[in-house]
Amino acid sequence: MALRPKIVKLAKMVGGVAGVINKIDETAPEYYALECVVSDEQADVALVMGLRKPRTAQEVAQKCGKPLDETHRVLMELAGIGVCKVWHEDGKELFWVNIFAPGMLEMMVNNRAQLEAHPQIGKAFEEYTRRRISTMAPLFPEGMAMMRVMPVESAIADDPETQPWERLSYYLDKYDKFSVSDCSCRASRRHIDEGCGHLEHEVCIQMGSGAEYYIATGRGREITRQEAEEIIKKAEDMGLMHEGPHTEELGECFAICNCCGCACFSMRIATLFNTPDAIRSNFGAEVDPEKCVACGQCVEHCPTNALQLGQKLCAKTPLPQQKQLTSRDHVWHKDKWNTDYRENRQDVAPEGTAPCKTACPAHIAVQGYIKLAAQGKYREALELIKKENPFPAVCGRICPHGCESECTRAGIDAPIAIDEIKKFIADRELAQGEQFIPQKRYDLGNRIAVVGAGPAGLSCAYYLAIDGYRVTVFEKEEKLGGMLTLGIPSFRLEKDVVEAEIDVLRRMGVEFKTGVEVGRDVTLAQLRAQGYEAFYLAVGAQGGRSLGIEGEEAAGVVSGVDFLRQVALGRGAPLAGEVVVIGGGNVAIDVARTAVRQGAGSVGLYCLESRAEMPALPEEIGEAEAEQIAFHNGWGPKRILTENGRVTGVEFMRCVSVFDAQHRFAPVYDEADTITVKADAVLLSIGQSIQWGGLLQGSKVELGRGQTAQADGFTYQTAEPDVFVGGDCFTGPKFAIHAIAAGKEGAVSIHRYVQPGQSLTLGRDRREYHAFDKDNVVVEGFDNTPRQQAGHAPGRSRTFADARLTFTEEQLKKETERCLGCGAVQVNEYMCVGCGMCTTKCRFDAIRLVKKYHSTPGTYEQLPIKIAANAVKRSGKIVATAVKETLGKG
Repeated sequence: MALRPKIVKLAKMVGGVAGVINKIDETAPEYYALECVVSDEQADVALVMGLRKPRTAQEVAQKCGKPLDETHRVLMELAGIGVCKVWHEDGKELFWVNIFAPGMLEMMVNNRAQLEAHPQIGKAFEEYTRRRISTMAPLFPEGMAMMRVMPVESAIADDPETQPWERLSYYLDKYDKFSVSDCSCRASRRHIDEGCGHLEHEVCIQMGSGAEYYIATGRGREITRQEAEEIIKKAEDMGLMHEGPHTEELGECFAICNCCGCACFSMRIATLFNTPDAIRSNFGAEVDPEKCVACGQCVEHCPTNALQLGQKLCAKTPLPQQKQLTSRDHVWHKDKWNTDYRENRQDVAPEGTAPCKTACPAHIAVQGYIKLAAQGKYREALELIKKENPFPAVCGRICPHGCESECTRAGIDAPIAIDEIKKFIADRELAQGEQFIPQKRYDLGNRIAVVGAGPAGLSCAYYLAIDGYRVTVFEKEEKLGGMLTLGIPSFRLEKDVVEAEIDVLRRMGVEFKTGVEVGRDVTLAQLRAQGYEAFYLAVGAQGGRSLGIEGEEAAGVVSGVDFLRQVALGRGAPLAGEVVVIGGGNVAIDVARTAVRQGAGSVGLYCLESRAEMPALPEEIGEAEAEQIAFHNGWGPKRILTENGRVTGVEFMRCVSVFDAQHRFAPVYDEADTITVKADAVLLSIGQSIQWGGLLQGSKVELGRGQTAQADGFTYQTAEPDVFVGGDCFTGPKFAIHAIAAGKEGAVSIHRYVQPGQSLTLGRDRREYHAFDKDNVVVEGFDNTPRQQAGHAPGRSRTFADARLTFTEEQLKKETERCLGCGAVQVNEYMCVGCGMCTTKCRFDAIRLVKKYHSTPGTYEQLPIKIAANAVKRSGKIVATAVKETLGKG
């Protein structure tokens, strides 16, 4: 199709400086955005109006030579399209053609029906703000781009240097009309399938004449000032920072945009082009390392990745610091952009951060909740934990606490009792009976099915419920909790604790259907037909594994997990005589200790591994030994002896080694060295298997080694697009905390999947952590208090009651004081744009905004002069830097 000259001319006009220097053809975003909705007649009228010149309909009619009523009709059509703005001032109706962006494109995108009919407008918004701004980005003086960051007001409230126009409240006070509209950036991203998971609906605010126009043309909904304040507060709660167009006289601003760094086209000036000076406010973040506890909340919400988790402890040999190049004094081309900024976010500084947060599969803010607990802020500590783990009372009892294994304090005396601290915090909430119910972010309502009520499924349901999804959890057993309820004995995890934490999900609106096996009682296809839009399969690994040896089918030989399940369901048969448990992991220990409680005369545990190699936790082994369970290391079963179809004993052979040089499981036996052990029952605990039943029938889900579901390791999406998996049925048997972490990531993916146009990966934090080198830190001035020990309740030994007590508050205080607080946040001053979002997330008053710049935005018409002046200044810096770097190399 031939180019339309009038549209070309209009595109050049509204492009401003960019329109003058760039070629306009059918591939130009200015052209194809306008061409699809603007007629030649409308273009004629827009052209006579000129750029950014308010005119009445009478003035326009005179200039274009059309009758007034006809001119007014065309002007209102242009206002509906978004090519011009209309408002009333001093009793006059005014029309105004703004620049393409920020301005016209936002208005065109915010016409919802128009965008749906012409999605190329959304594509043009993305392309224009990328292609046209890229060459200009390094040229803008500080804070002089057409959009500018507006700091969170609470972050600058006490700064005496703050100017009135730098405060959001200044604009709320100035105007008396407000509206709220969809975010145009996110709407555009949605239409090109590049959404980041932040949703567009009613998030940006218009004021004054902007609000009048948005209300009149149906782009926005009229709101009160109070509602505007509530929207701003909600945006801050969700981690959205503020920006506004600064193209008018100082103190005039007709919109407050609530932006995320992963979708906003203006923020892309900082994140993609690496030129944050252009949009920054006059403030920058500073961290007080003495107060910072590296909880990571500010890091996760920083829109420009200017904050990273680092170390607080001094390094014996500091890592060399890599010099950061900036656009202030370097020639700036594409090789210096961060083209993958939506996928390569780094939460941790090169030297690493606190080992506890790194080691935790859910990356819980360990330092953070320890500090809050030390301050007596137990509710806040619980809330911080539940950002990553909805089941702290459960995990406080059963977690393998890898965080403690990696604790820096362990190199001095003993690690911090992290699990005991978490247990105290969680138990205090349970004892008070006032459960923390998280605030909903959205109220989305899509129906989601979770299959399996174990830790992965429950975690996924929890985080989906926060986003307001209608979640139904299907569980084939009559009891909820999966292995938490049916695989872990109550002397380690009392079931009222599990039920109390599950009850929070009920109060959040999650529906549970027990005794329903998906694949048998109802199929995935039938659930789709009922309106379920996505599925999270978390069926766990609840079956046992066989040995594949002679006699295994005899009566009295039982899978350990089946044995535990039957006992948990109240259907466990009593034991008597001599019981042999085969296996060396934590489940084997649970099986052995449960056998004691079921009446076994004696229990012997046999495993391939040496004592040092046993996968069971040392404390679990110690508790088993205290119950007179005998351990026999280095023996593997050769055959099970039977008589009349019933087990009578087990023949074992010596296991010489369990692992090969690469530490792969490859046992070597001495079959000549054998022993025979009498047994009245044999409980096999050598691993677990996944039992899919008919769940996957008719689906595209593929299975791999060990019958684990095959899925993307980051998104958990299977070959069936609406089916996601997590927990043991994806990874194979692991600990509950791994499943809980997977459940949250599954919820993130499902949210993105069911919302139109959202990418499963773009703008998503990959949560890649690494710890600092503990051998390279200086540890001094620490508290010499020994590690506190939780006591045991008398009279509970060899019963199903949990004998382990919770810390007293005095013990908690002593233990929290032992924390070295070895992590802290670092600020990249260049990348920080002074939005203040970090200050809203910090519970420790450890980060604040400080005035560092003194730029004053001007009008759009003044911009070329300011860019020219800055270009001269910048050129001198570039030359000086080049000379310095050349001399340095010499």
